[in-house]
Amino acid sequence: MGYILSAILVMALVTYLPRVLPLTLFTGKLASPFWQSFLAYVPYAVLGAMTFPGIFYATESLPSALLGTLTAVIAAYSKQSLLTVALCAVAAAAIGNLLF
Repeated sequence: MGYILSAILVMALVTYLPRVLPLTLFTGKLASPFWQSFLAYVPYAVLGAMTFPGIFYATESLPSALLGTLTAVIAAYSKQSLLTVALCAVAAAAIGNLLF
C-alpha cells in the first residue's frame, strides 16, 4: 500500500511541476518575437505528433491510411469544416479498406 501511495505522489509531482514552474519562473511577457511565434505553434505540433501515428494504426492497410490522410489534407486545404474533413477521411479510409 505504501508503494502505491508513493508512486501516485511521485506521478502527481511529475505532472504538476512542469505546469507550475513556467508560471512561477517566467512572470513577464516574452520579449523575443522568435519565442512568441515558436510557442504559438507548439499546441499544433503536439496535436499533430499525437494524432498522426494513430492514423496508420487505425486501418488494416497502409494504402487505405494514406488514402484517408490524402483526402483529409485535400479537404482541409480547400477550407472545409472540421466535421467535413473528418467524415471525408473516414469514408476514404473505409473505401480504401474495401479496395485494398
